[in-house]
Amino acid sequence: MSTTFPDGFLWGAATAAYQIEGAAHEDGRGRSIWDDFAHTPGRTRDGDTGDVATDHYHRWREDVALLRELGVGAYRLSISWPRVQPGGRGALNPAGVTFYTDLLDELRAAGIAPVVTLYHWDLPSELEAAGGWANRETAYAFADYARAMARALGDRVAVWTTLNEPWCTAFLGYASGVHAPGRTDPAAALAAAHHLTLAHGLATVAIREELGQETQVSIALNLHVTRPADPENLADLAAAHEVDLVGNHVFLGPLLDGSYPIELRELTRDLTDAAFVQPGDLHLIRQRIDVLGVNFYSTSYVRRRTADAPGAAGSGGHGDGAASPWVGLDDVEFLPPTGPTTAMGWNIEPAGLYELLTALDNAYEGLPLMVTENGAAFEDVPGPDGVVHDAERTDYLRRHIAEVGRAIADGADVRGYFAWSFLDNFEWAHGYAKRFGLVRVDYDTLRRTPKDSARWYAELARTGRLPATVASEKPAG
Repeated sequence: MSTTFPDGFLWGAATAAYQIEGAAHEDGRGRSIWDDFAHTPGRTRDGDTGDVATDHYHRWREDVALLRELGVGAYRLSISWPRVQPGGRGALNPAGVTFYTDLLDELRAAGIAPVVTLYHWDLPSELEAAGGWANRETAYAFADYARAMARALGDRVAVWTTLNEPWCTAFLGYASGVHAPGRTDPAAALAAAHHLTLAHGLATVAIREELGQETQVSIALNLHVTRPADPENLADLAAAHEVDLVGNHVFLGPLLDGSYPIELRELTRDLTDAAFVQPGDLHLIRQRIDVLGVNFYSTSYVRRRTADAPGAAGSGGHGDGAASPWVGLDDVEFLPPTGPTTAMGWNIEPAGLYELLTALDNAYEGLPLMVTENGAAFEDVPGPDGVVHDAERTDYLRRHIAEVGRAIADGADVRGYFAWSFLDNFEWAHGYAKRFGLVRVDYDTLRRTPKDSARWYAELARTGRLPATVASEKPAG
């Protein structure tokens, strides 16, 4: 049965600057921590880097035309901080700013609303050399950058998103080391988490001071849906609750409640004295959020590890680094996924998205929500016609979007959905081995070819009704 979405529901697609732009050494762009990380031997699969990526920097007009064909009402992109402000401080780079103003103008001319993320993981290298997100000064540098971009881009932007997935920045970048900058310091990860939320608060104030108090500001969080291995086992229930604290409430607490959970402080007491939380910080952090971005891909199952079950806490589907991102949770074990998985090894449990959206709606009544990332990597193989007939991805999208519709029907205020990703791209430490795109990119020729999932999604965006299948879909081979 088809699901019909409300009038005005926003259908979009998403990307990130380092994953698609390329042109890493052109027009005055500075270096980022992902340039440094990707060029360090052993950090990324096959030594892949984002130096060229999908060459969006030179092919952006072609890409906007593809977005128009896709029929989306919005495009979520990120600004490369080192492209517009090399070094992370001081004057803006005119060439970098022109690239984004031209891109935003082209999107608006195509009837596509730009949803701009200011930070999608590409911290200028100079700021990392000074301590990165573990250094409080980075939050103030980010606020200055946000103010400068608000002044430069102005009303071209429909929604400003301060940060994308600060959990990954803090805990994959500073605790497990599987993301840039590749550090393995739990105390630094906790400091980074706080400074990221502080950066959000300071940037929100700066943007609204420049553009007006009604300017739409958001943040996108990758919130974790974690289930106990045995729901009747109190120890497993407690383990799932602790993951909720470290995975979710480390950000939801200061952002929406104006406080950190006491239990989170107890879990991390042996790692840090939390001196990085200074008087007045929580007031600065708790700014009005016009829409909360929700990124969702999979769920996790955990249990309390017993003395006869050795091994460190698992990665929870976020990488296989030697260290765990789950600081303070040494006795929590993440179980291997069961049932169907994506090419990332992540389980497929669409009901988790419904659970997350309704839980947020219940906890934060009146807060609009938007699914800012959802999608899947599969082993895409073009058919004889050169098209990827990606029935698995289409089914993944259909089932998850149906759960968004179910959440709306049950009262959740969900305003939009952004498919991840518009294009195949550089998938961080996985290099070019994992493909999430609605549009295939041939990395040898950089040719773009819409997949069957793109045709399916275009029909959904056009009609507002959930199609069961794609009329043009053919079996691969």
